[in-house]
Amino acid sequence: MNKIAIVGCGNMGLIYAHAFLRYKIVTPENLLLIEKNQERRQNLSLVNIGQVVTTDDKSISECSIIILAVKPQDFKELSVELRKVISSNSLLLSIMAGIEISFIQSELKHELVVRAMPNLPVEVNMGMTAFAASEKLNHDQIMLVENLLCTTGRTLFLKDEKQLNAVTALSGSGPAYFFYFMKYLIDAGVKMGLDEHVSSILAKQTMLGSFHLINNGQKNLDEYISSVTSKGGTTEAALKIFNEQHMGEVIIQALKSAERRSEELSLK
Repeated sequence: MNKIAIVGCGNMGLIYAHAFLRYKIVTPENLLLIEKNQERRQNLSLVNIGQVVTTDDKSISECSIIILAVKPQDFKELSVELRKVISSNSLLLSIMAGIEISFIQSELKHELVVRAMPNLPVEVNMGMTAFAASEKLNHDQIMLVENLLCTTGRTLFLKDEKQLNAVTALSGSGPAYFFYFMKYLIDAGVKMGLDEHVSSILAKQTMLGSFHLINNGQKNLDEYISSVTSKGGTTEAALKIFNEQHMGEVIIQALKSAERRSEELSLK
C-alpha cells in the first residue's frame, strides 16, 4: 500500500485525505498530514485520520505520493524545508492554483510533478479535475494520479499544461457561474410572487433535472433548447431577451477574462 503525505491540511487537503481513506487507498497509519501551524496540528491530531507531522519530518521521504495543497503564496517558503526530505522517487501532485510544473520542479529540485485543477464539487465527490504531468512521468504513474483524483469525481488528463488556464476559467471557476445564474433564477421567482423556498426548489430541481437530461439523453444542446421552445411561447420570449442582450457573447468574454487572469497569476 502506498504511503501518502498531504502538505497543507486546509479544506481541500482534508477532502482528499477523507477520500483516500474512504476508498481504502491508504490507511491512517500510512497517511501523513503535514502542517506547519502548531494549533492546526493539535486540531488535526484530535481528528485522528492520519499521522500529523511538520514540514521537516524525515518520514516524508518514505512517501511514494505527496500532495501539495498549501496556499500558492506559502509554497516558496515551505519548499525550503520540503526539498530536504522529499525522496527522488516520490510523485508530487500539486493542487495549488496558478503554480506551474516547472516552478515546482525548480523550487523542490524534483522532476516527478503533476499539476491538477480541481473544483468545489469535490466536496461532495462530484468534482471535475483536469491535470497535466511533467514529461518524466510514465504511463503507470499517470494512471496512479488519475485513480487518486477519481476519488473526488471525474478527471481529465491534458497533454498540454497551458490548457489548465482555460480549465481554470471553465471548470475551476465554473461553479460560481452556476451559483450566480441560480441566484437570479430564484430572485426572479420571488419577484414574480413565489415564496423564496418555493422558487429555490423549482430552480434547483430544474437545473438538476436538466443536467441529467443532457448527460444521459441523445440530443445536443441546440436540440434540447428547441425541445423546450415553442414558437410564440414563454421560452421564446425569455430567450429573445437573452439574445438581445448578447448573453452568449457575454459568457464567452467573461471566461476569456478569467483565462487571462489565470495566466497573469501563474508562477513560472
